[in-house]
Amino acid sequence: MTQEFKITCPMEYTMNTIAGKWKLVILWHIYDNEVIRFNELMRSVNGITHKMLSNQLKELVNDDIIHKEIYKEVPPKVEYSLTEKGKTLIPIMDLLFDWGKKNRPII
Repeated sequence: MTQEFKITCPMEYTMNTIAGKWKLVILWHIYDNEVIRFNELMRSVNGITHKMLSNQLKELVNDDIIHKEIYKEVPPKVEYSLTEKGKTLIPIMDLLFDWGKKNRPII
């Protein structure tokens, strides 16, 4: 039996929501494209597996950070976009992007 616990620290809540190797990268590509399909994300996020992308997207949908729109057509079409809650992360992502742009090694 798993025991649920309450997160009382705002930083702990934030990190539990967006932490991990892929979530911020996924969010950045959704933000950069406004609306993006699964396969476009797969091509955009270097090194991520199909299963990992699927799992990360599910978590972000469950946390109300992104919206998943399913179109009833053949083949099925699924699009992802930021929710209003997800859009509140844009200033943070912009700062992280700027930091990376200034500090990444030149290859």
